[in-house]
Amino acid sequence: MTVLTNKPSTVPPGTASDARPQVESRSIGGLVKAYIALTKPRIIEQLLITTLPVMFLAARGLPPLWPAVATLVFGTLSAGSANALNCYIDRDIDATMRRTRRRPLARDQVSPHAALIFGIVLGALSTLGLGLTVNWVSAGLSLSAILFYVLVYSLLLKRRTAQNIVWGGIAGCMPVMIGWSGVTGRLDWTPLVLFGVVFLWTPPHTWTLAMRYKEDYAAAKVPMLPVVATERRVLIECIAYTWATVLCSLLLWPVAGTTLLYPAVAGVLGAVCLYEVHRLLRRHNAGIRGLDLRPMRFFHWSNAYLSLLFLAVAIDSLLV
Repeated sequence: MTVLTNKPSTVPPGTASDARPQVESRSIGGLVKAYIALTKPRIIEQLLITTLPVMFLAARGLPPLWPAVATLVFGTLSAGSANALNCYIDRDIDATMRRTRRRPLARDQVSPHAALIFGIVLGALSTLGLGLTVNWVSAGLSLSAILFYVLVYSLLLKRRTAQNIVWGGIAGCMPVMIGWSGVTGRLDWTPLVLFGVVFLWTPPHTWTLAMRYKEDYAAAKVPMLPVVATERRVLIECIAYTWATVLCSLLLWPVAGTTLLYPAVAGVLGAVCLYEVHRLLRRHNAGIRGLDLRPMRFFHWSNAYLSLLFLAVAIDSLLV
């Protein structure tokens, strides 16, 4: 079945997206894909990578099957809720930026009202699901992550301060706490260390992406640090946060009582990460500027760093 729509464009005249056809053919399958895209699956994948290993750590081995499955399923709905609501709030700037102009709301594949309802329903289902099948500590943490991401980051910080991702990144740290509480029903110092790792990892990871899309953020009037500060300042702050990330990651060894495997892996991964971020500054000092710095190289490596670090957490938990 195919549905034909003829909606007026919500994109300001003169933008690249304004040239797209106003009549779009939508199959049911295409509409389903559009709603899935609203949840930003790639971001959800990264969040789940930090959730499951912490459950291994909390259980000191394989976590109970049902709490693990329920936490991952409803955690996915929770992250999807926050991302869909973020798409609703940012639909104007998403239509302006090259990196985001193919998102469903920017392309009029889903109406803003439908996206808003979709995000709220996902949030309600995730909170109730976690509360009824896992525990209400995890449910409360999940709801607080959604509210923080939507109300504090998306509405308050993102368009007003260059520190937006620093404090807004707290929402992305919550899966660590949810994973731990999903097994234990409480919080402890151990997940707080890993919370700190993700918190400190987020700014340099995001700022190197923003360096690549600096013109996009400037056009959308989003004051990401690379838009409002010099490249040198951005790189120095990336270095400072990366050092803090690596040092915080090593704290897990004494706090959680891991085997020697974890600090060995964390040390090697951290050394490579530090090499890559210092490499950016060395290239800048050599007179290389802009995209020639290759900031996305560090961005992609930082993704691998976090994934491999949390994989080490899971494997180490099986050895204790």
